[in-house]
Amino acid sequence: MAPLSPSLAGLNPGRSGGSGRWLLPLAIALSQVACAQTPAAPAADPAPKPIRLAQPVAVAPQAAPVPASAAMQAPAAAASAWPADRLPAEVEAALQRGKVAPDAVSVVVMDVSGAQRPLLDVHSDVGRNPASVMKLVTTYAALEILGPAYTWDTRIATDGQVAQGALNGNLYVQGSGDPKLVMERLWLLQRRLLGQGIQVIVGDVVLDRSAFSLPPIDPARFDNEPYRPYNAVPDALLLNYKSLTMRFIPDAAAGVARIAYEPAVAHLRLPSTVPLLKTKGNACGDWRGALKAQLADATQIQFLGGYPAACGENSWAVAPAAPDRFAPRVFEGMWRELGGKVTGQVRMGTTPDGVQPLMSFSSPTLGEVVRDINKYSNNVMTQQVFLTLGKERAGVGTFEGGRQAVAQWWSERVPGMAAPTIDNGAGLSRDARITAGSLAKMLSVAWNSNVMPELMASMPIVGVDGTMKNSKSAHTGGAHLKTGTLRDASAIAGYVNGRDGRRWVVVALANSDNAPQARPAWDALIDWVAAQ
Repeated sequence: MAPLSPSLAGLNPGRSGGSGRWLLPLAIALSQVACAQTPAAPAADPAPKPIRLAQPVAVAPQAAPVPASAAMQAPAAAASAWPADRLPAEVEAALQRGKVAPDAVSVVVMDVSGAQRPLLDVHSDVGRNPASVMKLVTTYAALEILGPAYTWDTRIATDGQVAQGALNGNLYVQGSGDPKLVMERLWLLQRRLLGQGIQVIVGDVVLDRSAFSLPPIDPARFDNEPYRPYNAVPDALLLNYKSLTMRFIPDAAAGVARIAYEPAVAHLRLPSTVPLLKTKGNACGDWRGALKAQLADATQIQFLGGYPAACGENSWAVAPAAPDRFAPRVFEGMWRELGGKVTGQVRMGTTPDGVQPLMSFSSPTLGEVVRDINKYSNNVMTQQVFLTLGKERAGVGTFEGGRQAVAQWWSERVPGMAAPTIDNGAGLSRDARITAGSLAKMLSVAWNSNVMPELMASMPIVGVDGTMKNSKSAHTGGAHLKTGTLRDASAIAGYVNGRDGRRWVVVALANSDNAPQARPAWDALIDWVAAQ
């Protein structure tokens, strides 16, 4: 994953119900939830439904996979005299400085029409790991299959009756995979419950996540970092990305840093302060390390160190231990914070037949969700969308169902190009593969799609926002590009505006031990394309 921006300028503050204090923790959570696990083999799916694209498209006949250069046979307009099979000198120089071998790199640059030979075509038929650039495949497929206006509905039902402020019976909360049931939206859902006259639940709250059928997934599986929000496991009832934001506020007079936690979490002991520390030269340094946080205990969070006084106010998002207990704890904690009461347990379970519907709570549209996914490289949200493709195909969300849905869509929309190997849809995988030629062709197809505006608007703008905000390219504002970075992979893909007004599809993939050092080469490539 590329470095993430904490900015959430694109989010609608109005969704917070006027509670602006939630925007900072949401920004931190969204910007840090940025990777995914490689799942175990799922159970067999029910009989799949045929894919019906929400956006009408023309389907071309299938052909054998071919390199990008062979796919576009018309002669190119004279945009550059540079040979197509050689990287530009400035790109080669940047790769050399980063010690990234040229044969570890694939690059395609071509006109968005796809009707001309590529301007650059270097190793375009070599399958490489695209890291988070794989999100473009998942989100584009979802926009066409589900449609930009698609929403997820969280349904609330009961087996009891409401009388005199009390619900006498169980409350059932049935998730459908909403990728953005974050803190302020859960607050709004619970406010609407209060608005129905329910102040006390005389029974249990049953949280139903049966819309997805997932194998057990260890959050530490990918990189042994289970407490980082980017390792959050998808869930049909995903609350706040399974992350807790801790805000440290120095109080010099008291000699402590006060700690605020969001969202409210029940049954988890949390310290309210940590000692302030004086540091050499009044430097902040590694303030997270100085705290000596103990996160492994499912019943409490502890700090054995202190907080450097020189650091000012900071926030830290973590994924607490026992992630399966996070949703019940947050639902109860926020319900009680609102003044609600529950006499029974808040627990996981399923919704029985014959219950009485109380309300339905809709997510933001897929078009909005895709923007958050691609701007900030949010992997758990991507997995929610990927699993939803499987759910719409077969009735229940599985990783295999998602793979089948995307495979069928690819065969209809990008025929003749090698299909990607998709793991969890988010791209943080050792096994995911795609060729630069296939990805470039997909982006060319997307340019002529009805959902092009939503897909392109979801990509980070070079030097402006998202994961491209800190790009060193001189072409600020002139390109929309998705990024991806793993320890052995680096990639960009998207659209770049040229000097003469033409728009170019640009794809660059690098796989090697030094692949993350290719980022300056990608900036040089953007500038080279912009000059064409």
